Amino acid sequence: MSVADLLAGLGAVDVAIVGGGIAGASLAAALAPHARVVVLEGESMPGLHATGRSAAFWSETYGGPAIQPLTTASGGALRDGDFLAPLGSLHIGRADDAGAAEALLAAFDGTAVDLAAVDPAAHVPGLRAGWTVGVMEPSCAYIDVARLHAHYLAAARRARATIVADAAIRGAERQGGGWAIDTAAGRIVAEVIVNAAGAWADQVAVAAGARPLGLKPYRRTMVQLRTDPPAPTTMPLVVDLAGRFYFKPESGGRLWLSPHDEVPTSPCDAQPEEIDIALAVDRFEGAVDWQVTAVERSWAGLRTFAPDRLPVYGYAERGFFWCAGQGGFGIQTAPAAAQMAASLLLGRVPDVPGVDPDRYSPARFDDKDRASD
Repeated sequence: MSVADLLAGLGAVDVAIVGGGIAGASLAAALAPHARVVVLEGESMPGLHATGRSAAFWSETYGGPAIQPLTTASGGALRDGDFLAPLGSLHIGRADDAGAAEALLAAFDGTAVDLAAVDPAAHVPGLRAGWTVGVMEPSCAYIDVARLHAHYLAAARRARATIVADAAIRGAERQGGGWAIDTAAGRIVAEVIVNAAGAWADQVAVAAGARPLGLKPYRRTMVQLRTDPPAPTTMPLVVDLAGRFYFKPESGGRLWLSPHDEVPTSPCDAQPEEIDIALAVDRFEGAVDWQVTAVERSWAGLRTFAPDRLPVYGYAERGFFWCAGQGGFGIQTAPAAAQMAASLLLGRVPDVPGVDPDRYSPARFDDKDRASD
């Protein structure tokens, strides 16, 4: 059976989710037991862009206090599914970063996040002189991103969701109370479109005649290094308080490093630039006295933000639901975000502990906000 025949055979569905990355996959898994769902993935397989190129850690401080409730609320499901492994995170700085350390501690004071001021040299062997400021975040963990994404796709399929690859959206028109959606794989009719298209989310909105929100993609570079001495497996994720780099140990003495870049770009298959790789290595060597013996590989991914850098979940207009703008924290917040979004789509009151869905609603954007961005 051809893909076009498959789509035609589905008839009308309740929800068409555009995008099969972690946002679309987790939502499909949460929604499919209660509705007829199709996931329309534009690439040859789901998760090729932001999801498949993640730095793979779960950190309650990552994204700031506005994201922390979603991250914390996701922790239980990630731990119960054995998707997390101990790591810890150490935020480091020089003397003039002391204010940033104090601001970090203050921002999460009174929350569930455990932070403590420490001597960073006690946790990073070979740390160069001058790096005297440290804040430890012991709850930070590795995420098995590939297994988590596969878990959601499998759960969606078990609940009879249909996942269709090579199905980029060409256009969508309102038909009765729903949508007639034209894709590269064929035509599908759905009551609701969920826009989980990541960097392409505004393009999907335009294709459907909906108003874009001003979401912008940015390139983030990652490098895998070998060093002398090898990266200790017991070392935590190390994050520069000034936002110039982060690095973490990987198996076999390898190390993953990023210059913490955010380079504006168009939606694309992001590739690393030599200048960003060199910048990452230079910043790393300015923090530790290890010798970089090999740059084994490098890659880049896209991080997409709304104008206020918060994710967008909810209806902006009739039949068009946003599930986009997750920036770099879409994976670590996926369980709670999917639960919240599924409840909204099913007309239920979301019940995610500590999470206010109105905070992430597209209703927070008015025409003036979009025009001025």
